[in-house]
Amino acid sequence: MLLTEIDRVSTITKDVFVKKYLKPQKPVVIERLVEHWPAYSKWDFEYMATVAGDKVVPLYDDRPVHFKDGFNESHATMKMRDYINLLKNEPTRYRIFLWNILKEVPELQKDFDFPDLGIPLMKKLPMLFFGGENSYTFMHYDIDLANIFHFHFQGKKQVILFDQKQTPFLYKVPHSLITREDIDFSNPDFNTWPALKNAHGFKANLEHGNMVYIPEGYWHYMRYITPGFSMSLRAIARNPKNLSCAIYNIFVMRHYDSLMRKIYGQDWINSKNEKAILKTHKQLGLKV
Repeated sequence: MLLTEIDRVSTITKDVFVKKYLKPQKPVVIERLVEHWPAYSKWDFEYMATVAGDKVVPLYDDRPVHFKDGFNESHATMKMRDYINLLKNEPTRYRIFLWNILKEVPELQKDFDFPDLGIPLMKKLPMLFFGGENSYTFMHYDIDLANIFHFHFQGKKQVILFDQKQTPFLYKVPHSLITREDIDFSNPDFNTWPALKNAHGFKANLEHGNMVYIPEGYWHYMRYITPGFSMSLRAIARNPKNLSCAIYNIFVMRHYDSLMRKIYGQDWINSKNEKAILKTHKQLGLKV
């Protein structure tokens, strides 16, 4: 598995961003894009506990998918104040995933704006993500294959990305948006997952105030090196192929998968995981 450092710039103009990164669909880390935001100086755990402490938040961990799990169904809930205390005081696998701040804490909208980088951003979907030390997301791509602008606050975070051309090497689980959940992309076992040796991707570490641009449909794995949180802004996929895939995922794939879980239960999940290995090794001529 060859991982190249993501391009990193201090600042960037709209024209340069469009020419070098948006049009060629190439990731980049911009270090100082949001220093003018009030959020840059205000957003930390204490501030979030103050403005959202009584909000009950959905929590996710790294347990394998179970057939009874609904789409993006949380594993636990907790008041934000209690969750932040947990993050600050002990290791935890619990993460907050896709928490809509406009819906939950509208006043946070005053702390940031929508940067003009040559592509219109969806104004109603700013999402927050929190995680404890060494918690992580499975390697996945988003159901809508959107362009993602991921802003990190507090702590350090590792990002690993692959474009869709790398899918044959990643052990993608059929009828889903994830790879095999038992792959540790931060330290992969190539004896167990030999196809990964052929994958070429990107990596970066994010710190407070950094933004990483994740192009349409890119696979992404996020690991919290230290406790921290991030916010994502999104823009609709513009590539017609990606847009059609997004429509299929939303209106067909996820409903088909839900139906098969109801019919076949955990056998459906187990079968998909097995097929991820069989299909990957077969198409690469590896021993099954």
